[in-house]
Amino acid sequence: MIRNKLENPIILFFILLLIISINIIASINFLLIMFAGVLFTAFYICLKNRYLYSLTFVVIAFLFIEINSGIKPFSLTLLSLFIYIFIIPKADSSSSYDLANSYVYMLFFYIALFIMWFLFYGIDQKIFIALLLNIIFDFIFFGVFL
Repeated sequence: MIRNKLENPIILFFILLLIISINIIASINFLLIMFAGVLFTAFYICLKNRYLYSLTFVVIAFLFIEINSGIKPFSLTLLSLFIYIFIIPKADSSSSYDLANSYVYMLFFYIALFIMWFLFYGIDQKIFIALLLNIIFDFIFFGVFL
């Protein structure tokens, strides 16, 4: 039984293509990594439900975004896995999929991404504003596709 649109592999594939193409276009305008929170949510759903083929496509989408943004390959995948293994079980109070929990998980992802970006590349006001705009865009985009 499919409970949201990110669990449908066909819709997920087209969403991943859309996110990859938007990131290729947005890298020209320096918006860092757009919709990475939605990819993290797809990663979480695929890993939780053991949709391994869909998870492969999500990891490939992460890889495209990392290469396009200049981030080390598989760093977003490892960051997502770290959050899935260590942070989400502490924050998850129920076993059901809750929409509010997904927003909190995306917020955790962006906080960890901010820390990672700060440690490796440094932070200035332009990057901070871009990450803040990415969080807002992710929340809106995720709300539409859920």
